[in-house]
Amino acid sequence: MALQEEDVRTRNRSAQRRVDQTTDFRSGNEMAAKAAAQIDYHVMGYFPITPSTEIAEYLDEMKANGEHHIVMIPADGEHGSAGICYGAAAAGGRVFNATSAQGFLYMLEEMPVQSGTRFPMVLNLVTRAVSGPLDIRGDHSDLYYGLNIGWPILLAKDPQAVYDLNLIALRLAEHAEVRLPVIVASDGFFTSHQKRRVQYFTQNADVQAFVGDMPKPPIDALDLEHVVTIGPYMNDPDLINTRYMQSEAMYRAEAVFQTIASEFAQMSGRYYDVVNKYSMDDAEVVVVLLNSAADTAKDTVDHLRAKGIKAGVLTPVLLRPFPKRAIQEALKNAKIVLVGERADAYGGHGANITHEIKSALQEIHANATVLTRIYGLGGRDFYPDDADHFFELCLDALAGKAVRQFDYYGVNPGDPNLAPAERTQSLPKNQTTGFIEVAKDPASGQLKVKAPPLRALTAKANRMAPGHGACPGCGIFPGINTFLKGIEGDVVVLYQTGCAMVTTTGYPFSSHRVTYIHNLFQNGAATLSGIVEMFFERKRRGEIKVHDDVTFLMVTGDGGMDIGMGSAIGTALRDHKMIILEYDNEGYMNTGSQLSYSTPLGHMTSTSGVGKYEHGKTFQHKDTPQIMAATNIPYVFTGVETYPQDLIKKAAKAQWYATHEGMAYGKILISCPLNWKAADDAGHEIVGAAVNSCFFPLYEVEHGITTITYNPEDKNKRIPVSDWLATMGKTKHLLKPENHELLHQFEEEVERRWQRLKAKHENPYL
Repeated sequence: MALQEEDVRTRNRSAQRRVDQTTDFRSGNEMAAKAAAQIDYHVMGYFPITPSTEIAEYLDEMKANGEHHIVMIPADGEHGSAGICYGAAAAGGRVFNATSAQGFLYMLEEMPVQSGTRFPMVLNLVTRAVSGPLDIRGDHSDLYYGLNIGWPILLAKDPQAVYDLNLIALRLAEHAEVRLPVIVASDGFFTSHQKRRVQYFTQNADVQAFVGDMPKPPIDALDLEHVVTIGPYMNDPDLINTRYMQSEAMYRAEAVFQTIASEFAQMSGRYYDVVNKYSMDDAEVVVVLLNSAADTAKDTVDHLRAKGIKAGVLTPVLLRPFPKRAIQEALKNAKIVLVGERADAYGGHGANITHEIKSALQEIHANATVLTRIYGLGGRDFYPDDADHFFELCLDALAGKAVRQFDYYGVNPGDPNLAPAERTQSLPKNQTTGFIEVAKDPASGQLKVKAPPLRALTAKANRMAPGHGACPGCGIFPGINTFLKGIEGDVVVLYQTGCAMVTTTGYPFSSHRVTYIHNLFQNGAATLSGIVEMFFERKRRGEIKVHDDVTFLMVTGDGGMDIGMGSAIGTALRDHKMIILEYDNEGYMNTGSQLSYSTPLGHMTSTSGVGKYEHGKTFQHKDTPQIMAATNIPYVFTGVETYPQDLIKKAAKAQWYATHEGMAYGKILISCPLNWKAADDAGHEIVGAAVNSCFFPLYEVEHGITTITYNPEDKNKRIPVSDWLATMGKTKHLLKPENHELLHQFEEEVERRWQRLKAKHENPYL
């Protein structure tokens, strides 16, 4: 019955004539957001990661203006966003998401669950290089991880295809013959950010008529009159039978895609076959390329054709299911095929698509020679000269010359004679030690810190060299450097991904004068705990000679204590001897100022817009120091560089606890003039106002006992929260009369937390 209903819907849609379209100049990310808004999905669970982040930003902007009704849920990380999407799909709604690179890998665990339980959704994968080392440009190393997760994959080579295939993808996902989640993959930066001439349907009603009403799902977690068990435990033969049905649905998706694409062509004038063929009718030398690079190679084909050489370019549009028969038909005359791949299957003598094409040709006993070139990794551009080189390799092979079947293209061997000398010298002990004294009072058990005036501390070596790529007025480095003035001796630092990491380690340069490690957002604390324990074990075994204790420090920020919260709490509960220092700039600034859980209520970011229908972030900010204090680690503190002596003394205490007892955690508020919409030189004033308004109180928690270290009320310096908000452009809308209630909610929360903190200060049992 479900299939018959789908057939009727298809016939009704097929009767539609060409509908009105608007011509515009837009990027791939804009077109993905446009398609999602016109469809008007129920839910988008998301987490920002470059270069896909703009999709959520555009959708938030459109929602603020009332252009769609999608419930946008900011997750704690991509794993969480995948869970949100799965839950929303199981609850019977239309679901949308977008991600890239490490984000895609982080949600990978959830993706076979969604396809294995047959819940449709659409995910835009804006492809990007997978770490490490970190590179945010586009290749296909993330895409290839998705080949075996049971999701149909559509390849969008330009912004127009991003829009069109997003509409087709939803129909494909919901089709009764398929019912699988679908990926639409486009090239990061090449397609996602470059603007092209595009067309989209003028009326949302036409889009919604094409995708149709959502068919009644066979399983609906919210149909309480027909209760179900979703995702049960299975044994053989149940699991293999389920996998078989999923496999059959995947293969059926090819024919269903062609049917939907034909109908879309009647409506739009644009047809998408399962493969895109250029001069392929009699092609003998063929280059196979995925997505945006294919268009670059077409000029080379034209030049070769003008010389009488039978050249062609082949580009899959449907990557899963692999369009085997279409590939076989397209390559039936080919003698030499070169597959250009923007990812490697390390050790496989060719990447994934190469082997699938070889298998397809072997089935028809084709005699074509298949070459592989790994190219464009890390977003390296693909120019016409590069396409010329690929075809030259094909022609050399056709002429019988020796050509390596598998190789990298674009590799530049280094000259050992030009290797740079060691750039960073270890800091002498006398430049980092002997400035600050910390002692434990035997009577009270309290730490006493003796720190010299700031002028005297200028003689202490900076552990960061001059020069970094941060924005003018960035508060990260004044904050970190002030904190490090309180740290004595040798330091090993780990930075999670964020502005502080990106702006200080552009290869082959580094701003760090101490040993530095980078790892990802979600597992920095776990990584550093492994380093810490290895240090102590190797020291115990006598494998390393260390005369003094080393201080291990993790620096996190830009939302790292959202996606990395689980790792940090686990590290705290294990109580490793290390420090976590969080710089709080109230957003995911390294990806373009999206809201984080530390963004306060009502504050404007690129994903908490201000407009007729939205007024900034919709929920209160996370109190991370209190969360960390609840893990019972020895020491927790807050600080700002506006009050340097306070921060320096807390740094010294944190080091003592981290080298004697266990973990210490500190949070420093730092300014971000670019995204807070403030003057470059206003950070000191703004952060000071945050303290004096009691939004960011200065205190410490030693062994569970809370002490307020600066009380603006006692100093007669307390100011209204609104005075602090008035210093930043991102919050001035809160001071308008129409937002009075929102401002009141925020002021009440600030006061509630302040009064609770004062109560803890007065009572050691709280």
